Amino acid sequence: MAPPELQAEPRWQRTGNDRFPVAADVDGTWWVLRLNCFPDHAMWTLFVDGVPRFDIDGTPPTWGRPHDRSAPSLANADEVLAPVESFVAYGSEVGKPCDDPFCCAK
Repeated sequence: MAPPELQAEPRWQRTGNDRFPVAADVDGTWWVLRLNCFPDHAMWTLFVDGVPRFDIDGTPPTWGRPHDRSAPSLANADEVLAPVESFVAYGSEVGKPCDDPFCCAK
């Protein structure tokens, strides 16, 4: 069964953070996308209220274009990103951070 998040219609806002470039308030929960070192890892990891949900290479049509530079800026980005800020490296959210010097250890 597909995750229910794939049917949602988030309105992405830019965070100003290179690794976590966008976030969206979806029904009172904060979604944050981490941009991973693609193609070594999945392109995106979705976090919902700081909890990792799944990795995804492309985004479903209902998500629009998350990396659209015309999206509005998020005023409280520091607050929204606080629960995920320690999960910069791919896999760190599950205790297995990637340390490959060619993709994640930059």
